Amino acid sequence: MNRVLVTGAASGLGAALVTAFRDRGDEVMATDRVAAEGVDLVLDITSDDDWAAALDAVRERWGGLDVLVNNAGVAGGGRVDRCTLEEWQWITDINLFGLVRGTRTFTPMLKEQGSGHLVNVASLAGLVHPAGMGSYNATKAAVVAFTETCGHELAAYGIRASVVCPSYFRTNLMDSMQGSDELVGRVVGGLVERSRVTADEIAAAVLAGMEAGEDVIVPDEAARQAYFLKWADRPAYDAVMRDQAAKLQAAGS
Repeated sequence: MNRVLVTGAASGLGAALVTAFRDRGDEVMATDRVAAEGVDLVLDITSDDDWAAALDAVRERWGGLDVLVNNAGVAGGGRVDRCTLEEWQWITDINLFGLVRGTRTFTPMLKEQGSGHLVNVASLAGLVHPAGMGSYNATKAAVVAFTETCGHELAAYGIRASVVCPSYFRTNLMDSMQGSDELVGRVVGGLVERSRVTADEIAAAVLAGMEAGEDVIVPDEAARQAYFLKWADRPAYDAVMRDQAAKLQAAGS
């Protein structure tokens, strides 16, 4: 049995992960920035005070933590000349710095106990980088890099780090979408709506990847194919990405 804290647990992948962990017998503290059914603790990941309160709650309830799942995040993006600096700051503070805050908060506890697993939810956008999504791609690529760094740095303390990189799946992530480039929002929203992959399927693949000891968990076939194409045939990958960019430009003309 593991003691698990999940952020962004009120809906979507966070809620699916909470269910998956509990179904296998783990104890879970479900957190979210708003009070909702199934949320054990209100935690705004951009708040240092909320993270400190979460640490206190974990100490009081369990005395330690086995798995920290940094799942909370938002959607955003926009073409290079349309995405504002305010939009960049908003998405970076949540998708990157929120996760960094949580990791910094709990790492001393994990080091002291000599064990633990950091699970950071990024996106396929952290591995492959489509046009129109510069800010989102950048934050998720940073999550991939940060997670790898943590894995190397903390291995001597018995702490593992895994990053999760799914492609589009059916979720309510688009409810958080912000950005002045409305065309990109419509395109991404359509991809989410057309996906046949569910949050429950992604959650099951995440737990399987954790059990298998994977550092980079690519949980669905579409994501695996895209990532493999970039690795195996970079010219073909670039051609696909630039064709997508041309279509986006044509749609916005």
